[in-house]
Amino acid sequence: MLLFDSIGPNPKVVRMFIAERGVSGIETQKVDLLAGENRQEPYIAKNPTGTLPALQLDNGSYLSEITVICEYLDEIAAAGPSLIGSTPEERAETRMWIRRIDLGIIEPMVAGFRSAEGLKLFANRIRCIPHAADDLKTIAKEKLAWLDKQIAGRTFICGDRFTLADIFLFAFLQFAATVRQGLDPANTNLTAWYERMAARPSSAA
Repeated sequence: MLLFDSIGPNPKVVRMFIAERGVSGIETQKVDLLAGENRQEPYIAKNPTGTLPALQLDNGSYLSEITVICEYLDEIAAAGPSLIGSTPEERAETRMWIRRIDLGIIEPMVAGFRSAEGLKLFANRIRCIPHAADDLKTIAKEKLAWLDKQIAGRTFICGDRFTLADIFLFAFLQFAATVRQGLDPANTNLTAWYERMAARPSSAA
């Protein structure tokens, strides 16, 4: 398999997942996101959405979307505990939290960045909404405060289970800290969780 990799939180999620899940045999090829290589041929022929990362499978087909790639790798991993879940209930819980985090936190956080600090880079690539940037960032902050209350007393997002939901949120919060959307220290549960995540060897992936 071949992972088309780059800078940014999306590829970070997959790299961290690979490290945590212990999947081997994946080669990597860098794609220059800053230069817009991901929006040009030959990459766009592999992944018509132009997003990163993408995973070329051994049969020559391609997968994109980070949750899809991670779930595929989770299923083919030779050994070790699943990071999605070992029962239908566990898998449903993991996917529920990923969905909540993605829609409530990640999407407005990233859109707020692209419409403000990242506007120069993204304005000619995707539709940005500069006048909504502050509101989008505020939505993400409000949902983080909500999540902080939800995980009180938990080690991970899904209780005692370390899952893709943790990797997903961590990679984006790590990125957010570099673009003026750092985690509010008033969110003490999330701050403690973040420190536990940052201490994992995979956080350097």
